[in-house]
Amino acid sequence: MTLSSFEKLVILGEGAKYDVCASTSVNHKKVFSGSKLGLGTTSSCGVCHSFTPDGRCISLLKVLMTNVCQKDCCYCPNRRQRDVKRTSFTANELASLFIEFYRRNYVEGLFLSSGVKNTTFQTMDEMLQCIEIIRYKHNFNGYIHLKILPGAKEEQIEAACTLANRVSINCEAPQQKHLNKLSKTKNFNKDILNTFKTIDKYQGTNKCNQSTQFIVGASGETDKDILSRVDSLYNNFGVKRAYFSAFTPVMGTPLESLSSTPLLRENRLYQSDFLIRLYNFKVHDLTFINGNLQDNMDPKLAFALNNLALYPIEVNTANFDKLLKVPGIGPVSAKRIIKLRRTTKILDPNQLKAIRVVVKRALPFISLNGKVFDSIEKFYKNQNKVKQLSFDF
Repeated sequence: MTLSSFEKLVILGEGAKYDVCASTSVNHKKVFSGSKLGLGTTSSCGVCHSFTPDGRCISLLKVLMTNVCQKDCCYCPNRRQRDVKRTSFTANELASLFIEFYRRNYVEGLFLSSGVKNTTFQTMDEMLQCIEIIRYKHNFNGYIHLKILPGAKEEQIEAACTLANRVSINCEAPQQKHLNKLSKTKNFNKDILNTFKTIDKYQGTNKCNQSTQFIVGASGETDKDILSRVDSLYNNFGVKRAYFSAFTPVMGTPLESLSSTPLLRENRLYQSDFLIRLYNFKVHDLTFINGNLQDNMDPKLAFALNNLALYPIEVNTANFDKLLKVPGIGPVSAKRIIKLRRTTKILDPNQLKAIRVVVKRALPFISLNGKVFDSIEKFYKNQNKVKQLSFDF
């Protein structure tokens, strides 16, 4: 039976929900088709059902090219051995569907992923053809995020970096020994790391950047394993952002009997990732118990309570990096502190409150012109009564 485009979208949209993406850290000045007046140029940033820096919630069509797949990923609902309804878009069909949705103001951008229908190379060519039609036939100049399939050719990766605002390949696991538990057909160095390296070769010159995604809790990996790999990808391969997906078992897959990963673990990984990317923390700064982050305390507070010799930090003299080690002080408020003390000495906690420091959290860990206003011991005793602590960015 021949399926309509909408029926295909229901199937392939559902299949794409396991991919995570966001609009942060993308380059919004990329211009296609030689015109700044192309479709999509009214959007100031990328899209993915998330909030933009200006407060707008924007949407994207997130879809698979096909859910036919030759791969055997043990967690994936589209793995080749699973009995599910299969279908595919042609390049022209998906391009036309997306443009129709865009013209109706249903979406502002596209996230395109895919299973591997016949071969990696053939499927990548079909995805690239779809993006080319959208860019050059329909003159679309908005946000596109394109998944790179493991083992793609270098020329395909170069073309992807030319066409898309962001590309990504799923790292899935931090090491080969963990990947072996998820797939018997993927080679970590050849299919994953080499792809990161090739993307990094082309992303800068083509005003594109890359992200990645990890499956959390399906392969026996620790939080330290994941964050160590994330740190390496940031430093060595120009990856801009990592995403974490708490494992949820899917019926009819080899891991269907495995327990779901608590969402709190995913949350702690995101908090730690923010510390690494934005707060100048190192992986070795974080506190791990048997390789995992503490579930009863956010990682920044855990750092402070395990490094009491660093505190109190004098707000009037501490540099930017030291200020970021204070719970309740983030990059924005740290910059405001440095700006404020150029003109006045900070003597009162209300001065900090006025520039949006979370004073309640920061006060036990700082001094103002040598004066301490609260004790860490009292703070810790009070916080111990709370089962889970929130994280201030």
